[in-house]
Amino acid sequence: MPTIAAFKRRYPDLALDLRLTDNVVDLVGERIDIAIRLGPRPEGDFICARLMTTRYRACATPGYLAGAGHPRRPEDLEAHRCLLFPLSGYRTRWRFRGPEGKRIEVPIKGEIVVSNAMALHRMALDGLGPVLLADWLVAEDIAAGRLVDMFPDYEVTAADFDTAAWILYPSRAYVPMKVRVFIDHLKATVPRRGRDQRGNSSPNTSFADPPT
Repeated sequence: MPTIAAFKRRYPDLALDLRLTDNVVDLVGERIDIAIRLGPRPEGDFICARLMTTRYRACATPGYLAGAGHPRRPEDLEAHRCLLFPLSGYRTRWRFRGPEGKRIEVPIKGEIVVSNAMALHRMALDGLGPVLLADWLVAEDIAAGRLVDMFPDYEVTAADFDTAAWILYPSRAYVPMKVRVFIDHLKATVPRRGRDQRGNSSPNTSFADPPT
């Protein structure tokens, strides 16, 4: 969202129809020009390009950890009530990979399931439990001490360790100029913002043809 204002200033006559959904949409059937999806590389009859590699963090507030105890190992999360996302894997188990490459799959449970990453982020900040969120969403909170990365030496995911934000658009011989300029804008701005939020160390969004 923070990139949209600059795009509109540069192309004020382009109409934007922004759809925020976690559903997998039919790009052709729903006349979607561009979709952004987070996770492993999507499969399908469309053009797919990596926009930004993502890393996930297992986080909780200092207040929550003071009351419930700081898990020493990923397996200790089984004793905690986690904040869950309703996608496959995100609400049943989290996967960890240690510094030596050892993989651990930890069953998780909790009574709060939220279908929106921003709302899940808010609940985590309110101290309602551990959460698994992308680094671009929590890096500033970790740096400021509002959230604690419980396992900084581990890679963590709910799906695949090679995850990213992907740009998708229909496979066709002619790509409209409006699509090209928006893709160029995303590639020029989104990875840079992600690096800045991580200290310079991805809900899905779709853009559809405006009504004629």
